[in-house]
Amino acid sequence: MEQPALADEDAAAAFARDGVVCVRQVLSTDEVTAAADAIDAVLAGAGPLRQVASGADDPGAFVEDFCRWQEIPQIERLARHSRVPAVAAALMATPELRFYHDHVLVKEAATTQRTPWHQDQPYYDVDGHGVSAWIAVDPVPEGGSLELLAGSHRGPWLMPRTFLTKEARWFPEGSLAELPDIDADPGAFDVRRFALQPGDAIFFDFMTVHGAPGFPYRSRRRVLSLRYLAADIRHAPRPWRTSPPFDGLEASLPAGAAMDHPLFPVVWPPPAP
Repeated sequence: MEQPALADEDAAAAFARDGVVCVRQVLSTDEVTAAADAIDAVLAGAGPLRQVASGADDPGAFVEDFCRWQEIPQIERLARHSRVPAVAAALMATPELRFYHDHVLVKEAATTQRTPWHQDQPYYDVDGHGVSAWIAVDPVPEGGSLELLAGSHRGPWLMPRTFLTKEARWFPEGSLAELPDIDADPGAFDVRRFALQPGDAIFFDFMTVHGAPGFPYRSRRRVLSLRYLAADIRHAPRPWRTSPPFDGLEASLPAGAAMDHPLFPVVWPPPAP
């Protein structure tokens, strides 16, 4: 069977222009099964960074967990040896790619909690270019899928706030521009949405503004997000607690250093056999 196209010149050009592109069948059927098994393992045994991002009165639940690749072999294999890193490297046109971290996101059936609009970059401890691969493990209708504001990857940084209480914990009020009120007039913005089948992935820049609705369906929405760093990325310790946190990393990687550390293995180009 012929392999699906991964990241051709048109996809790379679209990513550079829009900060987002959808790549179909980035995982094979067997890899989707491995991703589902990995997510089930994450849900069965909570890690120290697990959080429930929905309220107690939500008829569903929005559960997240981070940085499980070192203990769940399926995540490590997918992050390092699937087609995902090759696509990420091609989209960012980087000669070297490092794995940053994994993020499991599960919205159970009938979840009402929206993922608010935000950029990922302000929550991270790196500066430079990075990409997230938001990989569907279940069918995701367009009405319950990730939403992304095309072109927002060009900046600027916008005020990050806590998802449930909307607190400005990281920057003083008024120090950064606020996110536009996209939901008030969605027709005024170039918002991209994609219906996904298992194995499809949305690749987006760390700076791209994105969010997601609740999941008002009888099924669940399991997503494995794999995040990667381009060759220009440098360590940028923050005065706030990043998400995910890498406590103590500054002792071995000073500010401005390349991310040459076992926590962030080179995944592209693949090592010689």
